[in-house]
Parts: sequence; C-alpha cells; structure tokens
Amino acid sequence: MHKMLFPINGELLEKGEHYSHSERAPLCTLKTLTAAVGPLPPPGRRGPGPRPEQQRPLRAAAAPARASPGPSRAEPRRAAPSRAGPRRAAPGRAGPRRAAPGRAGPRRAAPGRAGRQPRCAAPKRQPESGGGSRTWGQRCLHCRPSQRGVNCDELDGSQGTSRSGDGRNRFNASREVAPVSLPNCRLIKGIEAGSEDIDILPNGLAFISSGLKYPGLKSFAPDKPGEIFLMDLTEDNPRAVELRISRGFDLASFNPHGISTYIDRDDTVYLFVVNHPHQKSMVELFKFVEDDNSLVHLKTIQHDLLTSVNDIVAMGPDSFYATNDHYFSDFLLMFLEMFLGLTWSNVVYYSPKEVKEVASGFYLANGINISPDRKYVYIADALDHNVHVMEKHANWSLTHVKTLQLDTLVDNLSIDPHTGDIWAGCHPNGMKLFYYDPENLPASEVLRIQHILSEQPVVTRVYSDNGSVLQGSSVASIYDGKLLIGTVFHRALYCDL
Repeated sequence: MHKMLFPINGELLEKGEHYSHSERAPLCTLKTLTAAVGPLPPPGRRGPGPRPEQQRPLRAAAAPARASPGPSRAEPRRAAPSRAGPRRAAPGRAGPRRAAPGRAGPRRAAPGRAGRQPRCAAPKRQPESGGGSRTWGQRCLHCRPSQRGVNCDELDGSQGTSRSGDGRNRFNASREVAPVSLPNCRLIKGIEAGSEDIDILPNGLAFISSGLKYPGLKSFAPDKPGEIFLMDLTEDNPRAVELRISRGFDLASFNPHGISTYIDRDDTVYLFVVNHPHQKSMVELFKFVEDDNSLVHLKTIQHDLLTSVNDIVAMGPDSFYATNDHYFSDFLLMFLEMFLGLTWSNVVYYSPKEVKEVASGFYLANGINISPDRKYVYIADALDHNVHVMEKHANWSLTHVKTLQLDTLVDNLSIDPHTGDIWAGCHPNGMKLFYYDPENLPASEVLRIQHILSEQPVVTRVYSDNGSVLQGSSVASIYDGKLLIGTVFHRALYCDL
C-alpha cells in the first residue's frame, strides 16, 4: 500500500492508496487527470476514433475457435444475482467461483483470478540448432520457451490475453541474453546516431532512417537533424550515402522514424517517412531519384488519427497503414499511459479518400509490415511481447487471425519477399533501453519467424549481443544472404548469414 505522485502539466496526480501490484491498471485521481488532459475515452474504449465491432480481438486465441465466449469488454462486469444452492454463476458474469462456460468438470477460479491454470497444452519443442531454434507453440497462448522447458503466463479467460503484471514485466526488466554471433560482421561507417528502420528494394538498394529523437530515449546527436541513408547491397563492400532532400523541405527539424517504400507501375519509387518535427507526428512522402541519389519531397500528410505514429507500411503511392504507439502525444502522458498499462494504441489506414482506425487494443503498437501476397498484415506490440497476424480485406479493414507470443520487446518487422519469413529487431530488456546506463548497455536481439500462419511457427534467435557491439536493435533486413541490423540510436551492423 503506497501513494505515488505524477507531475502532469504542472499538477500532481495522486495514485490511490488502495493500489497494489496485482492490479493491472492503477487509477489516478480522475478529476485531476481530466482537468489536465481533457475527457478520457469511456471505459469500453481503448483508443481514439470509432471502435470496431469486435472488442479487443487482438489477443484472442491462436485459432478463433479457442477464444472464450466471455462478454464484450465494452460493458462492465456485474456480479451474478444471489442464488441458492450450489448453482454456478451465469456465463459472462463475475462470481466467486464458476465452471468454464460449456465445459464439464471440477470448479475452478474465475478467469483472471489467482490459481487459474492456462487452458492449453504445452507446445512441442524441436531440438535447438546453431541459432537456438525452437518451435513456439500456438496450442498454448503466451507460452515462452526457457532453459527448463516452456513457461506459460496466466491467461485472462474472457479475451485470451496475458495479464502482463507491472511495468517491470512489460519491460522485461530482469532479462539477459546469451550472445549469438554471425560471421563477418562489420559496423557501417558514417551511421553513428541510429538506423531505426530499414527498407530494401528488390534491386538491393537499402533505405535507412537515422537520427531519431524520441521522448525518453537516448540520442548521441541531439542537435543534429535526422537523415536518410542509402546502401547498395549488391556491392562487395557497401557504404552508407546520405540522400539529398529537395529544397523547400524543413531539414532542420527532420526527425525520421519508421519508413516504407512503394514501387508504382511505372517503376517510380516512393518513400514514406514518419517524421516528428518538434515532437509532432506526420508522414512525409518523397520520390526517389536514383540518378543523383536524392529525394524529392512531394507532400506532408497530417491527420487527427495520426497522433503518435511509429511505423508505416505503404499500400499505394499515397496510402498506407500506420501504427500509433501511444494515445497521447505529450511525453509525460505517454509515460503515464505506459505505466498504467493502458491498451489505447492502435493502427490506422490512410488514403486521400478515407482515414479510419482498423485495429486497436495494443499496449504499444510498433512495427508493421505486410506478407508478400499482400493478404496479411503483421503488427508488433512491443510491450505485450508479441506479433499479431491480421487479415486484410478489400475495404482495407483488418481482422485478427492469430497472435504469436514471444519473450522480447518486438520493434520493427521486415519480410523476406522470397520465403515470407518475418525478421524482427528486438529489445531483450526494455528497461535498459529507456533508462540508458553506459555501464549497463541495452542489448540487441534479432529473431527470424518462419511459417507464422502454421500451427507450429518456428522462432530462431539469429543474433544477440549484450550491447558491447550493438545497442538497442530495432530492425533486421536480409538481402542475398546478408543481414543488415539497425538500432534506435546507435550504429548499424552488416553480417553474413
């Protein structure tokens, strides 16, 4: 039992004395918080914009049939009316004890209460190979491989979600990784202040965003504008070259984050760049001119639904999906949002004709990408340690297919265009990333996810480092047997596979 104060816009928000660490989302004084930030969404809402019909589908079971038939989270739970005798509580209502709806057998604790066991079987494991490959079972949601077998988190039965506990669990504050090395690795000369996102064209040209200044994160060049680098990976010894940007664009405040390319029917290459000038969020659209290694700025895209954009995947010459990693854009409120474990992060579809929310209910929606056949969209939730598979429909809406639970903070996702494998840049310990200590550096980790649509996806740790070589890996992209690893604020590493 304790009390904490949060400074928000000059006021102190008091967290109630009744709070205990077993609560998922501690509450601040509502009156003070509302006065500071305006009215909050109603209890059934997890984010801005219109809410889809399904309530928080993102953490349903890997197969839709496994989802529990619990009530929608848009409506508050009420205790079942008092009943005489040993009769169980009505399905969908909270009660002291109840049997699982539609299942026979001994009574068990209500979903989300202590003592409940995961309703799943331990997944099969396959022998480890050179990089530590294991099959991450989809029969058991939120199962994590460990040296002693498979660890399963407690599940929230109504929605199949992991009860992630306090902030230390969400940030993997106690996790350390053993090194996994690759041959012939070298740091890329000229990239000193980050390589947060990478996108590689089919001809081997790699675009790299550098110089991100993000609230709460380290920057080795805080006064230097961001840059876009280009590397030709078909060369024997590729080097990073800064791309010139056309006149009229505000270079002084350029703060690039996620990027994505789109090749039009006439072979025009468009580069979409998430930009945070003065800590705002917008998307810059450029045309790439290969002859003189330059970018021509075409337009700036801003919208009320693009509030805190992290990553982007281009769907056309002027349309895209984008992740909002927070509901709030103010730094202190962003921190408060993460501390409380609010699931108000979302995904937005943008086109000149239509802008809409297409997925919501994330802790921190981060990397986003699309399968080679353009049928499925992959979304990384960094603070929930997972990757969501969403089916894309003709009207650009998304529906949840499955969730792959991992044991790391997943950042950006890259797709192998030939195999469909997902390559993920990850943060093994998020606490080290957000609380930078030169004596305890943030580690790097690269995962390869194969057959994510199958019953038994294979997850391989391809590379990991304790920060002595590479700090805070955020992306990993492959081309012709080579791996290019980027970081939030550090260097970039190029290795053989």
